[in-house]
Amino acid sequence: MEERTNLAQEFKKGIIDQNPLMKLMVGLCSALAVSNRVENGIFLGIAATFVIFFSNIIIATIRKRIPDQVRIPIFIVVIASFVTIVDLSMKAYFPAVYDRLGVWIPLIVVNCMILARAEGFAYKNSILRSALDGLGIGMGYTLVLLVMGIIRELLGTGKIVLFEKTIITLGPVNPPLIFVMFPGAFLTFGCLMAILNMYEMRKKE
Repeated sequence: MEERTNLAQEFKKGIIDQNPLMKLMVGLCSALAVSNRVENGIFLGIAATFVIFFSNIIIATIRKRIPDQVRIPIFIVVIASFVTIVDLSMKAYFPAVYDRLGVWIPLIVVNCMILARAEGFAYKNSILRSALDGLGIGMGYTLVLLVMGIIRELLGTGKIVLFEKTIITLGPVNPPLIFVMFPGAFLTFGCLMAILNMYEMRKKE
């Protein structure tokens, strides 16, 4: 029972307690850049989750055979292999989204979030724990991207579009375009941080 609880904690910690964006502050550049659309956030989140999940598994599997002196280059090769799979798959099946995300898909290779989990967790833990860690961290990352995308796209364009279909609209309004620009990304992220801090302060009272 205790083992199951610990495994569940490995998964849940990435969503709030060690959320890569809201807590660890890693992977911010890509998150702020692409979160102007919900669709962008979903695809980048899924891509990053796929890469961190499988790279964690591979690194945990071979960790005892990796010479300490060359571990970082090996981590990057493993991560780059899965990024290549994501890059080619998205380019083939979702070309419109791939064109919008542009360089941010290949740059997953050097995303601090993924390399940090490889070095700080997968290299020191079992395959199962590393897999749950990668899945939890990836889902936490995707969740923040989704929330930011909803806020920025809805307020900045007056609607949310998924796969070329409008699923939510505010009607005939004149939306403030700042929300789909870089200042809007910082404003939205700052507000989310403030809300999270207020929530945690109230929990301690």
